Parts: sequence; structure tokens; C-alpha cells
Amino acid sequence: MGSTSQVDLGARIQARREELDAWVQEVVGWHFDPATGTPFWLDFAKRAGWDPRQEVKGYGDLARFGNFQDEWLRGGPVRKWVPLGYAGRPVSIFETGGSTGVPKARISIDDFRIDYEQFSATLPDEFFPKGADWLQLGPTGPRRLRLAVEHLCQFRGGICFQVDLDPRWVIKLVKAGEMREMERYKQHVIDQALTLLKAHENIRCLFATPKLLEALCEKASLKKLGITGVFCGGTEMTPQFHRFAVEELMEGAYFAPTYGNTLMGLAVHRPRGPEDPWDVVYYPPAPRAMIEIVDPDDPERVVEYGETGRGRLTTLTKEFFMPRFLERDEAEREPPCELYPWDGVRNVRPFTQLQTTVVEGVY
Repeated sequence: MGSTSQVDLGARIQARREELDAWVQEVVGWHFDPATGTPFWLDFAKRAGWDPRQEVKGYGDLARFGNFQDEWLRGGPVRKWVPLGYAGRPVSIFETGGSTGVPKARISIDDFRIDYEQFSATLPDEFFPKGADWLQLGPTGPRRLRLAVEHLCQFRGGICFQVDLDPRWVIKLVKAGEMREMERYKQHVIDQALTLLKAHENIRCLFATPKLLEALCEKASLKKLGITGVFCGGTEMTPQFHRFAVEELMEGAYFAPTYGNTLMGLAVHRPRGPEDPWDVVYYPPAPRAMIEIVDPDDPERVVEYGETGRGRLTTLTKEFFMPRFLERDEAEREPPCELYPWDGVRNVRPFTQLQTTVVEGVY
């Protein structure tokens, strides 16, 4: 029986690889076509002296691009990232970082809606009822999360309540050692959340970062507030917090840990079985984004399954092409599974070699 299912999984993995190669060709064809392409990439090809439309036949060929550079997303003009094929469409700008210096910015037209509609299909209706309202308790402002969670709620027939939160201010307070002030700000945010939850009985679903979720549950019972489903993301999502949330905080509500960022979209967790450890295993939204775990000292080498390394992200959509970006996260490489027949990542956390420069604040 086991060998039959292994053969079946092997066939599905192979089929997904073929789909990925075909999708890479389509996305590269779009971004490097003079009629539809992205000004940044058209200029890149001109200077590089080779035509990706001719030479990129699949995912492996993206190595020709080297690693995508962080600074390419800092500063303007941001229109260099808008594909000519989307001329005239309304464009959103989402930022990441920016607590010091110029934030990275990416344009978005429909990607955040597509990503969160796909994520919606993974949420059980029993715990995230259609038509229920939501509360978004996390970073707002220029971040993708604010519009994305609202769209997820609207897509499921609800209305989304928001609480303002500026993580850049929190990071400044942490760096300055103003921990009492940071605590006051966190309580200010939690007080607003409690006011909304007590005033609007139809709020059944919640997005929160781990630290804010814990702070909320210190003040009130999720069950008494009527919360039945919690979608939670942030790099503070450790196996210890996963267990603590499910066993101590949820009171029967469904807990959906996720790993997402402005550049990738949303990686969903593999549902935990009763015998599974509390490790959090995520799978990226293939073929729209792929994560590889590479050797920090030799980023051309993808590590073995179970081995620790640095995340290398490739985003592949018609709006945004970002090949082989070295993330500031590390994780273990996870093999494909029945539900997600492509590579995943286990226990994502800040990249050890960058620890001194990464401040997580309320995350």
C-alpha cells in the first residue's frame, strides 16, 4: 500500500515540476516581451546581452539571473516595476522594512487578491464561517497585510474591522530600550481590539501576530468573545508558541499558522496530525512562488531534506518576477507531501547570521 502511494506522490511531484517549468516560461515570456514586459527587466536583458525568452526553458534556468538584489526594490521610480501589459490599471504599492532607511517597495494589482483567495480554500468553513466578520490585529499602513486580510474577509462574505498598528514605531522603541513605552503602545492596540470585539458580536475570525494574540488572550477569553478561527503569522511562530496557542489560548478555536511576506504572498501550514510534533511546516503557493533552502556559505547549493539553511525565494507572477532572492530567514528543508507535492520549509525563523540586525518587535 505504502509503495503505491509513494509512486502516486512521485508522479504528482513530477507533474508539478512540469507545470512549474511551463509557468516559468510563461512568466519570463511576459516580463521580457517588449509589448507586455516590465521596464526593469527589459533594461536588464538589454544590458545583460541575452534573451531570457529564448534561453529560460524551466525553473532551473533561473540560475542565469544570479541572485535578485535587495536594493533594486529601494527607491524609485517604482513604475519601472509595472509591466507594460498592465498599463492603465490601478496600482497599489506595498512596503516592507523601512524602520531605518528607504523601505523596499513592490507594486501590486491583483496578486494580493489572488493569493488570499487561494488561501481561503484552505480555511475550514466550520471555524471560519462564510459571512462572519473579521478583526485584523497586525501591521497596517503601507503593508500588504492590511488590504489582503480585508480582501480575504470580503471574499468570504464578511466585513473586516481594523486596528492601527505601526511596527516601525515599535521597532524604534525597542532599539531605544523604551520597553515601558512599547508595552503601553501594545496595550493601546489591545484595548482597541477588545472594544471592537465586545461591540460587534458578528466578529468570529481574527488575524493576529503571535505576540498580539498572546497579549489579547491575557485580557480576555477568545471563547467568550465568540472567536472560532484565528489566522496567525509572524516570525515569532515557533513550535513552542504553536503548542501554547493550541493548548492554552484557542479554547476550541481553529489555529491557522501562516508564513507570508510582501514579496512572496502566503505559504500555508500543513495541518498537524495528532501524532505530529509541534513544528510548523509551510508550503509556498506553487507555482506562483517557490522557496528553496540553500547553504548560507554556498547559496548555489540546495541543502538536503531536514538540513538547515537560508531561504531563497522566487516569485513568479505576471505582476512581479523576482528570481532567487536570499531571504533574512532560515529554516529546515521539508520534502513534498500528499497535500503539497513540492518542497516546503520547517520552523522559519530569523537568519542566525543577521540576528543582530533584525528586530522583531510585536511580531
